Amino acid sequence: MSEHSESKPAGAPEGPPRPLVIACLILGLEALGLVVVAGVAVAHAGSAAHHHVLRAVLGGGFALVGAGALGLCARGLLRLRPAARTPVVVLQLLILPVSYTIAFQADQPAYGGPMLLAALAVIYLLFTPPVRAVLDREDPLG
Repeated sequence: MSEHSESKPAGAPEGPPRPLVIACLILGLEALGLVVVAGVAVAHAGSAAHHHVLRAVLGGGFALVGAGALGLCARGLLRLRPAARTPVVVLQLLILPVSYTIAFQADQPAYGGPMLLAALAVIYLLFTPPVRAVLDREDPLG
């Protein structure tokens, strides 16, 4: 027997599957984007020409909370915690109408398009067979 086959017991998890890692990388990019948005909002709040300082600071704060939530969810997914998938799916579903509005109704496809594609990619990746195999819980009644 080789050393590699003896180092892990049979049936031991090998870590997160590749689609899950890719989804978490996308979530990390989304979180990074929200941090940038928060920085821009706070920078605009500090400018003398900005009349809505409170709105900018609150917007930046909400962006940071969203970035933190995405980061925590990505961490949970990488640790193969099934409960982390639901908030990620909900957040991605909330991003869909916002990104569509930005891309098509506000005529800003450079901003809304990547958001739309990222949300769709994460939702798809979280429901691929390898990810479902590690995150789906067994039916307690079955």
